Amino acid sequence: MTAPIPGSEIFSSRPLDPDALSRAVGGAVPLHTVTQEQIDAVDPLTYEVIRHRLWSVTDEMGEALKRMSGSPIVTDANDFDFAVSDEAGQEVQVGLYNTMLVGAVDLAIYWTLRNRSANPGIADGDMFLCNDPWVGGGLHQSDVIVYQPIFHDGKLFAWTSAICHEPDLGGSGLGSFDPGATDVFSESVPTPPIKVVRDRVLQRDVADAWTRRSRVPMLVGLDLRAKIGANTVGRDRLLAVIEQYGADTVKAVMKRMMNDSEARLRAKLSGLPDGTWKATGYQDQASTGDRGLHKITVAMTKTDDRLIFDFTGTDPQTGVINCTYAGMRGGVMLALLPVLAGDIPWAAGGLMRCFELISEEGTINNATFPAAVSRGPIGPAWLTGNLIAECLAQMLDRDVDLGKNVQASCCGTWDTAIVAGLDQRGEQPVPFLNILMEPMAGGYGARPVADGMDTGGLFCIPMGRIPDTEMTEFLYPLLTLWRREEPDSGGPGRMRGGVSASLAVTPYGSSVPMGLVFASAGKAVAQNGGLAGGLPGNTGLEILARDSGVRELLSSGKLPGSLDELNGTKEIGACYAESYLAPGEVLYMHWQGGGGYGDPLRRQPDAVAWDVANGKVTVEGARANYGVVIANGELDAAGTADLRASMLDARRDRAAAPVSQEATVDLRNARRIDDNLAEVSIGEARVIACAHCGRLLGDTKSGKLSLARYEGPSSAAGPQIRSAPSEYVDAEVVFRQQCCPGCWTAVYSGVVPADHPDHVGELTALLPAAPID
Repeated sequence: MTAPIPGSEIFSSRPLDPDALSRAVGGAVPLHTVTQEQIDAVDPLTYEVIRHRLWSVTDEMGEALKRMSGSPIVTDANDFDFAVSDEAGQEVQVGLYNTMLVGAVDLAIYWTLRNRSANPGIADGDMFLCNDPWVGGGLHQSDVIVYQPIFHDGKLFAWTSAICHEPDLGGSGLGSFDPGATDVFSESVPTPPIKVVRDRVLQRDVADAWTRRSRVPMLVGLDLRAKIGANTVGRDRLLAVIEQYGADTVKAVMKRMMNDSEARLRAKLSGLPDGTWKATGYQDQASTGDRGLHKITVAMTKTDDRLIFDFTGTDPQTGVINCTYAGMRGGVMLALLPVLAGDIPWAAGGLMRCFELISEEGTINNATFPAAVSRGPIGPAWLTGNLIAECLAQMLDRDVDLGKNVQASCCGTWDTAIVAGLDQRGEQPVPFLNILMEPMAGGYGARPVADGMDTGGLFCIPMGRIPDTEMTEFLYPLLTLWRREEPDSGGPGRMRGGVSASLAVTPYGSSVPMGLVFASAGKAVAQNGGLAGGLPGNTGLEILARDSGVRELLSSGKLPGSLDELNGTKEIGACYAESYLAPGEVLYMHWQGGGGYGDPLRRQPDAVAWDVANGKVTVEGARANYGVVIANGELDAAGTADLRASMLDARRDRAAAPVSQEATVDLRNARRIDDNLAEVSIGEARVIACAHCGRLLGDTKSGKLSLARYEGPSSAAGPQIRSAPSEYVDAEVVFRQQCCPGCWTAVYSGVVPADHPDHVGELTALLPAAPID
């Protein structure tokens, strides 16, 4: 663990109450405020018109950023976001792009108000730049925010902000990812808020110092101007709204937007059962050469209209797999926005009032300076979001209507591969750097009522896209051999997880080896877990095909379509590593699909047959995961019935059955817990039973279930497990499945460390939900 550096604590930003913030600012910056009476006085029609105008302001900011940026990360992949905030920094309206950033934007403004108001001052025409993830704004140094105060009649009225991921900001690793970094000083240097625009003029000295650090300074400089332009659009449009409706009315609408979002979320929470739900996940490896597993654990407690997320017990910060408080908060918003607030306007300043974070300092998702944090948003922050989504799913699944928002984990994480080298296709060789953005096409998790979307995107970037292959080949000396969906990559379940895809590229237009950086997780332990007995989607896999013979194949007019068609050695890429890609070699990436929902043996055979016919599942995958027999392209109904019966027998024969009373209960008045579990009242007692066969499994008082348990090699989970965990970590990783000992329906299925805690059945303080159909 890196020792804390005295003095660095002043850069740690935390949420502040607006009144306390106003007192801290004092008279240095006059703030425009309104009273509760003014907020209440806004009529409904005016409220809706101005609310939608503010929404259009953020949309125009996003379009401006995309039109001016030259980075495919922005123009193709939509890895950016923007916001309009009130005078105190509370987010009033956010974009539908990288939603993790929502948890960080306000933190930077709070810090700026506290630490920049007196010196160098906050004035009309200023803009600030920040890439310090401890201050906020972004989740790691590659997230760069430019934000501005907007004044009206001499008072600070609001803030606008624009933020995107930069391709490279220096440090010892390509793309500012150093998989062997021991602290932040091997990465891009964090820059706390600095005034980059004064009196509406870009400060040339600051801009030069900023772009000088990068391996691609022209792109970074263009992105800087694009974010300045997006903020300028935001200021002009917001001032036009103020001019039309009046400053007090617009501010009253902004405050009411946050209040309404808060009230609607609190009302939704009030109608949900109180209780505590737990989830634990892991990061495979921490840095180059590491073979350990590193844990994040959370207990989510819902009481009345409030949530508490307690991360106590999470492992200490280590390697490059750390994120700051902003990252942890961003991970919470990653899950909360689509799962709980999908039908509520995203006035994030109001939504974030509804939860509290408890976390020990110096852990992998609340790291202290100077921890290495380059992997922050796509490692621990993302995993934090997956775990929060799992807890929310357990809470919501008890209600049939709210259960429609339940979703198994999406693609688990982001597989990072950065390629950099020399482009020799023109008259003069030029350097290039490319972050492969194809993993944007991840598989979505399954829901109780629907399969996950195939290559549907990322949970955290609703508007995300993958790059145009032809544009990639135009910009970089790379030839794409294939980019396609991969069968058997979606998590098996009663509802199937969305399939993921793979990519194979080879150098084309460069005669020298290219640098290559890997940074990912979910290769040994699944990060795309299923729900209610559903299995995880595929584990990630990167392979380098050396001496592949690809040039000879291309010369003969043949385009290879699989790794089997390539010669030479095939090296499995580590989670974190620096390597190279030479001419004649092939880089293969297969990122992750979504988790499944429900026992796959309860999936309709016709749905599996459709999956096989459409390339989502192989014939072997249909047999191994779903017990469905496809012969000569047709469903064999009788063979399927026999195979499923034998698979249920196999579950019984291999499992350690619990010592419990073989009793059943009447399910007619049962209340749903999830796809497989139900709560039944027997007199004053409440018990848990199998929702399929009525087998008594436990009671709500003890909170533990008597389930049959099996643990075997991870490969027993099915063909979606692409490689052996021993390739990456030393810890034993198993396929764990827990079943009802009456009908042998799978209640839980996971690929986890052998010492993974048993959260199944930890059902605390159950309240009546919805009757089972």
